[in-house]
Amino acid sequence: MSLRYIYLIIAIYGRWIYLPAYFFTEVIRISSKQELQINEEIRDREVRVTDSNGEQLGIMTSRQALELASERQLDLVKIAPQAKPPVCRIMDYGKFRFEQSKKDKEARKNQKVTNLKEIRFTPNIEEHDMNVKAKNAMKFLQDGDKVKVTIRFRGREVDHASFGNQALNRFVEIVKDVCVVEKPAKLEGKNMTMILAPKQ
Repeated sequence: MSLRYIYLIIAIYGRWIYLPAYFFTEVIRISSKQELQINEEIRDREVRVTDSNGEQLGIMTSRQALELASERQLDLVKIAPQAKPPVCRIMDYGKFRFEQSKKDKEARKNQKVTNLKEIRFTPNIEEHDMNVKAKNAMKFLQDGDKVKVTIRFRGREVDHASFGNQALNRFVEIVKDVCVVEKPAKLEGKNMTMILAPKQ
């Protein structure tokens, strides 16, 4: 329902009432979700009609198409509004929406969300601490996440960036069985970073 239509209803009843802003936001949000026009919402002069199996029923007025859908106790749904003339299908719209919702839910369930985790240490990290950090990184990588490895230089340590490269190489050597280097080591200010991605 458009805002213009809402204002018209309010005006017809002869009084203006104040409604909270979120009311109009909700109306717009719901309206934007509705992508397909159905039944009386279809106002085109002529439409090309197919049945639920995709069989062509010909070109007819939208009124004739709506009557045909009504005879079959089904809905008329505009599926290709850009076509000339627009294409409408006679179908059970409720069932269609239900099946579409199931497909979307299944797709979201199977979709793997990749996060970027970060591991930080200094260039002179001890071997034991390096192993602990590497163990955490391996867990993240095995879970399907990417890992950003950051070496933080303090004071004049940045003048010896080669130590940072050596530390990163040691780190990669430990986790190499479960990762690939997606973005090689790069010095940015006083940080040296590298991105690791899970091995496929």
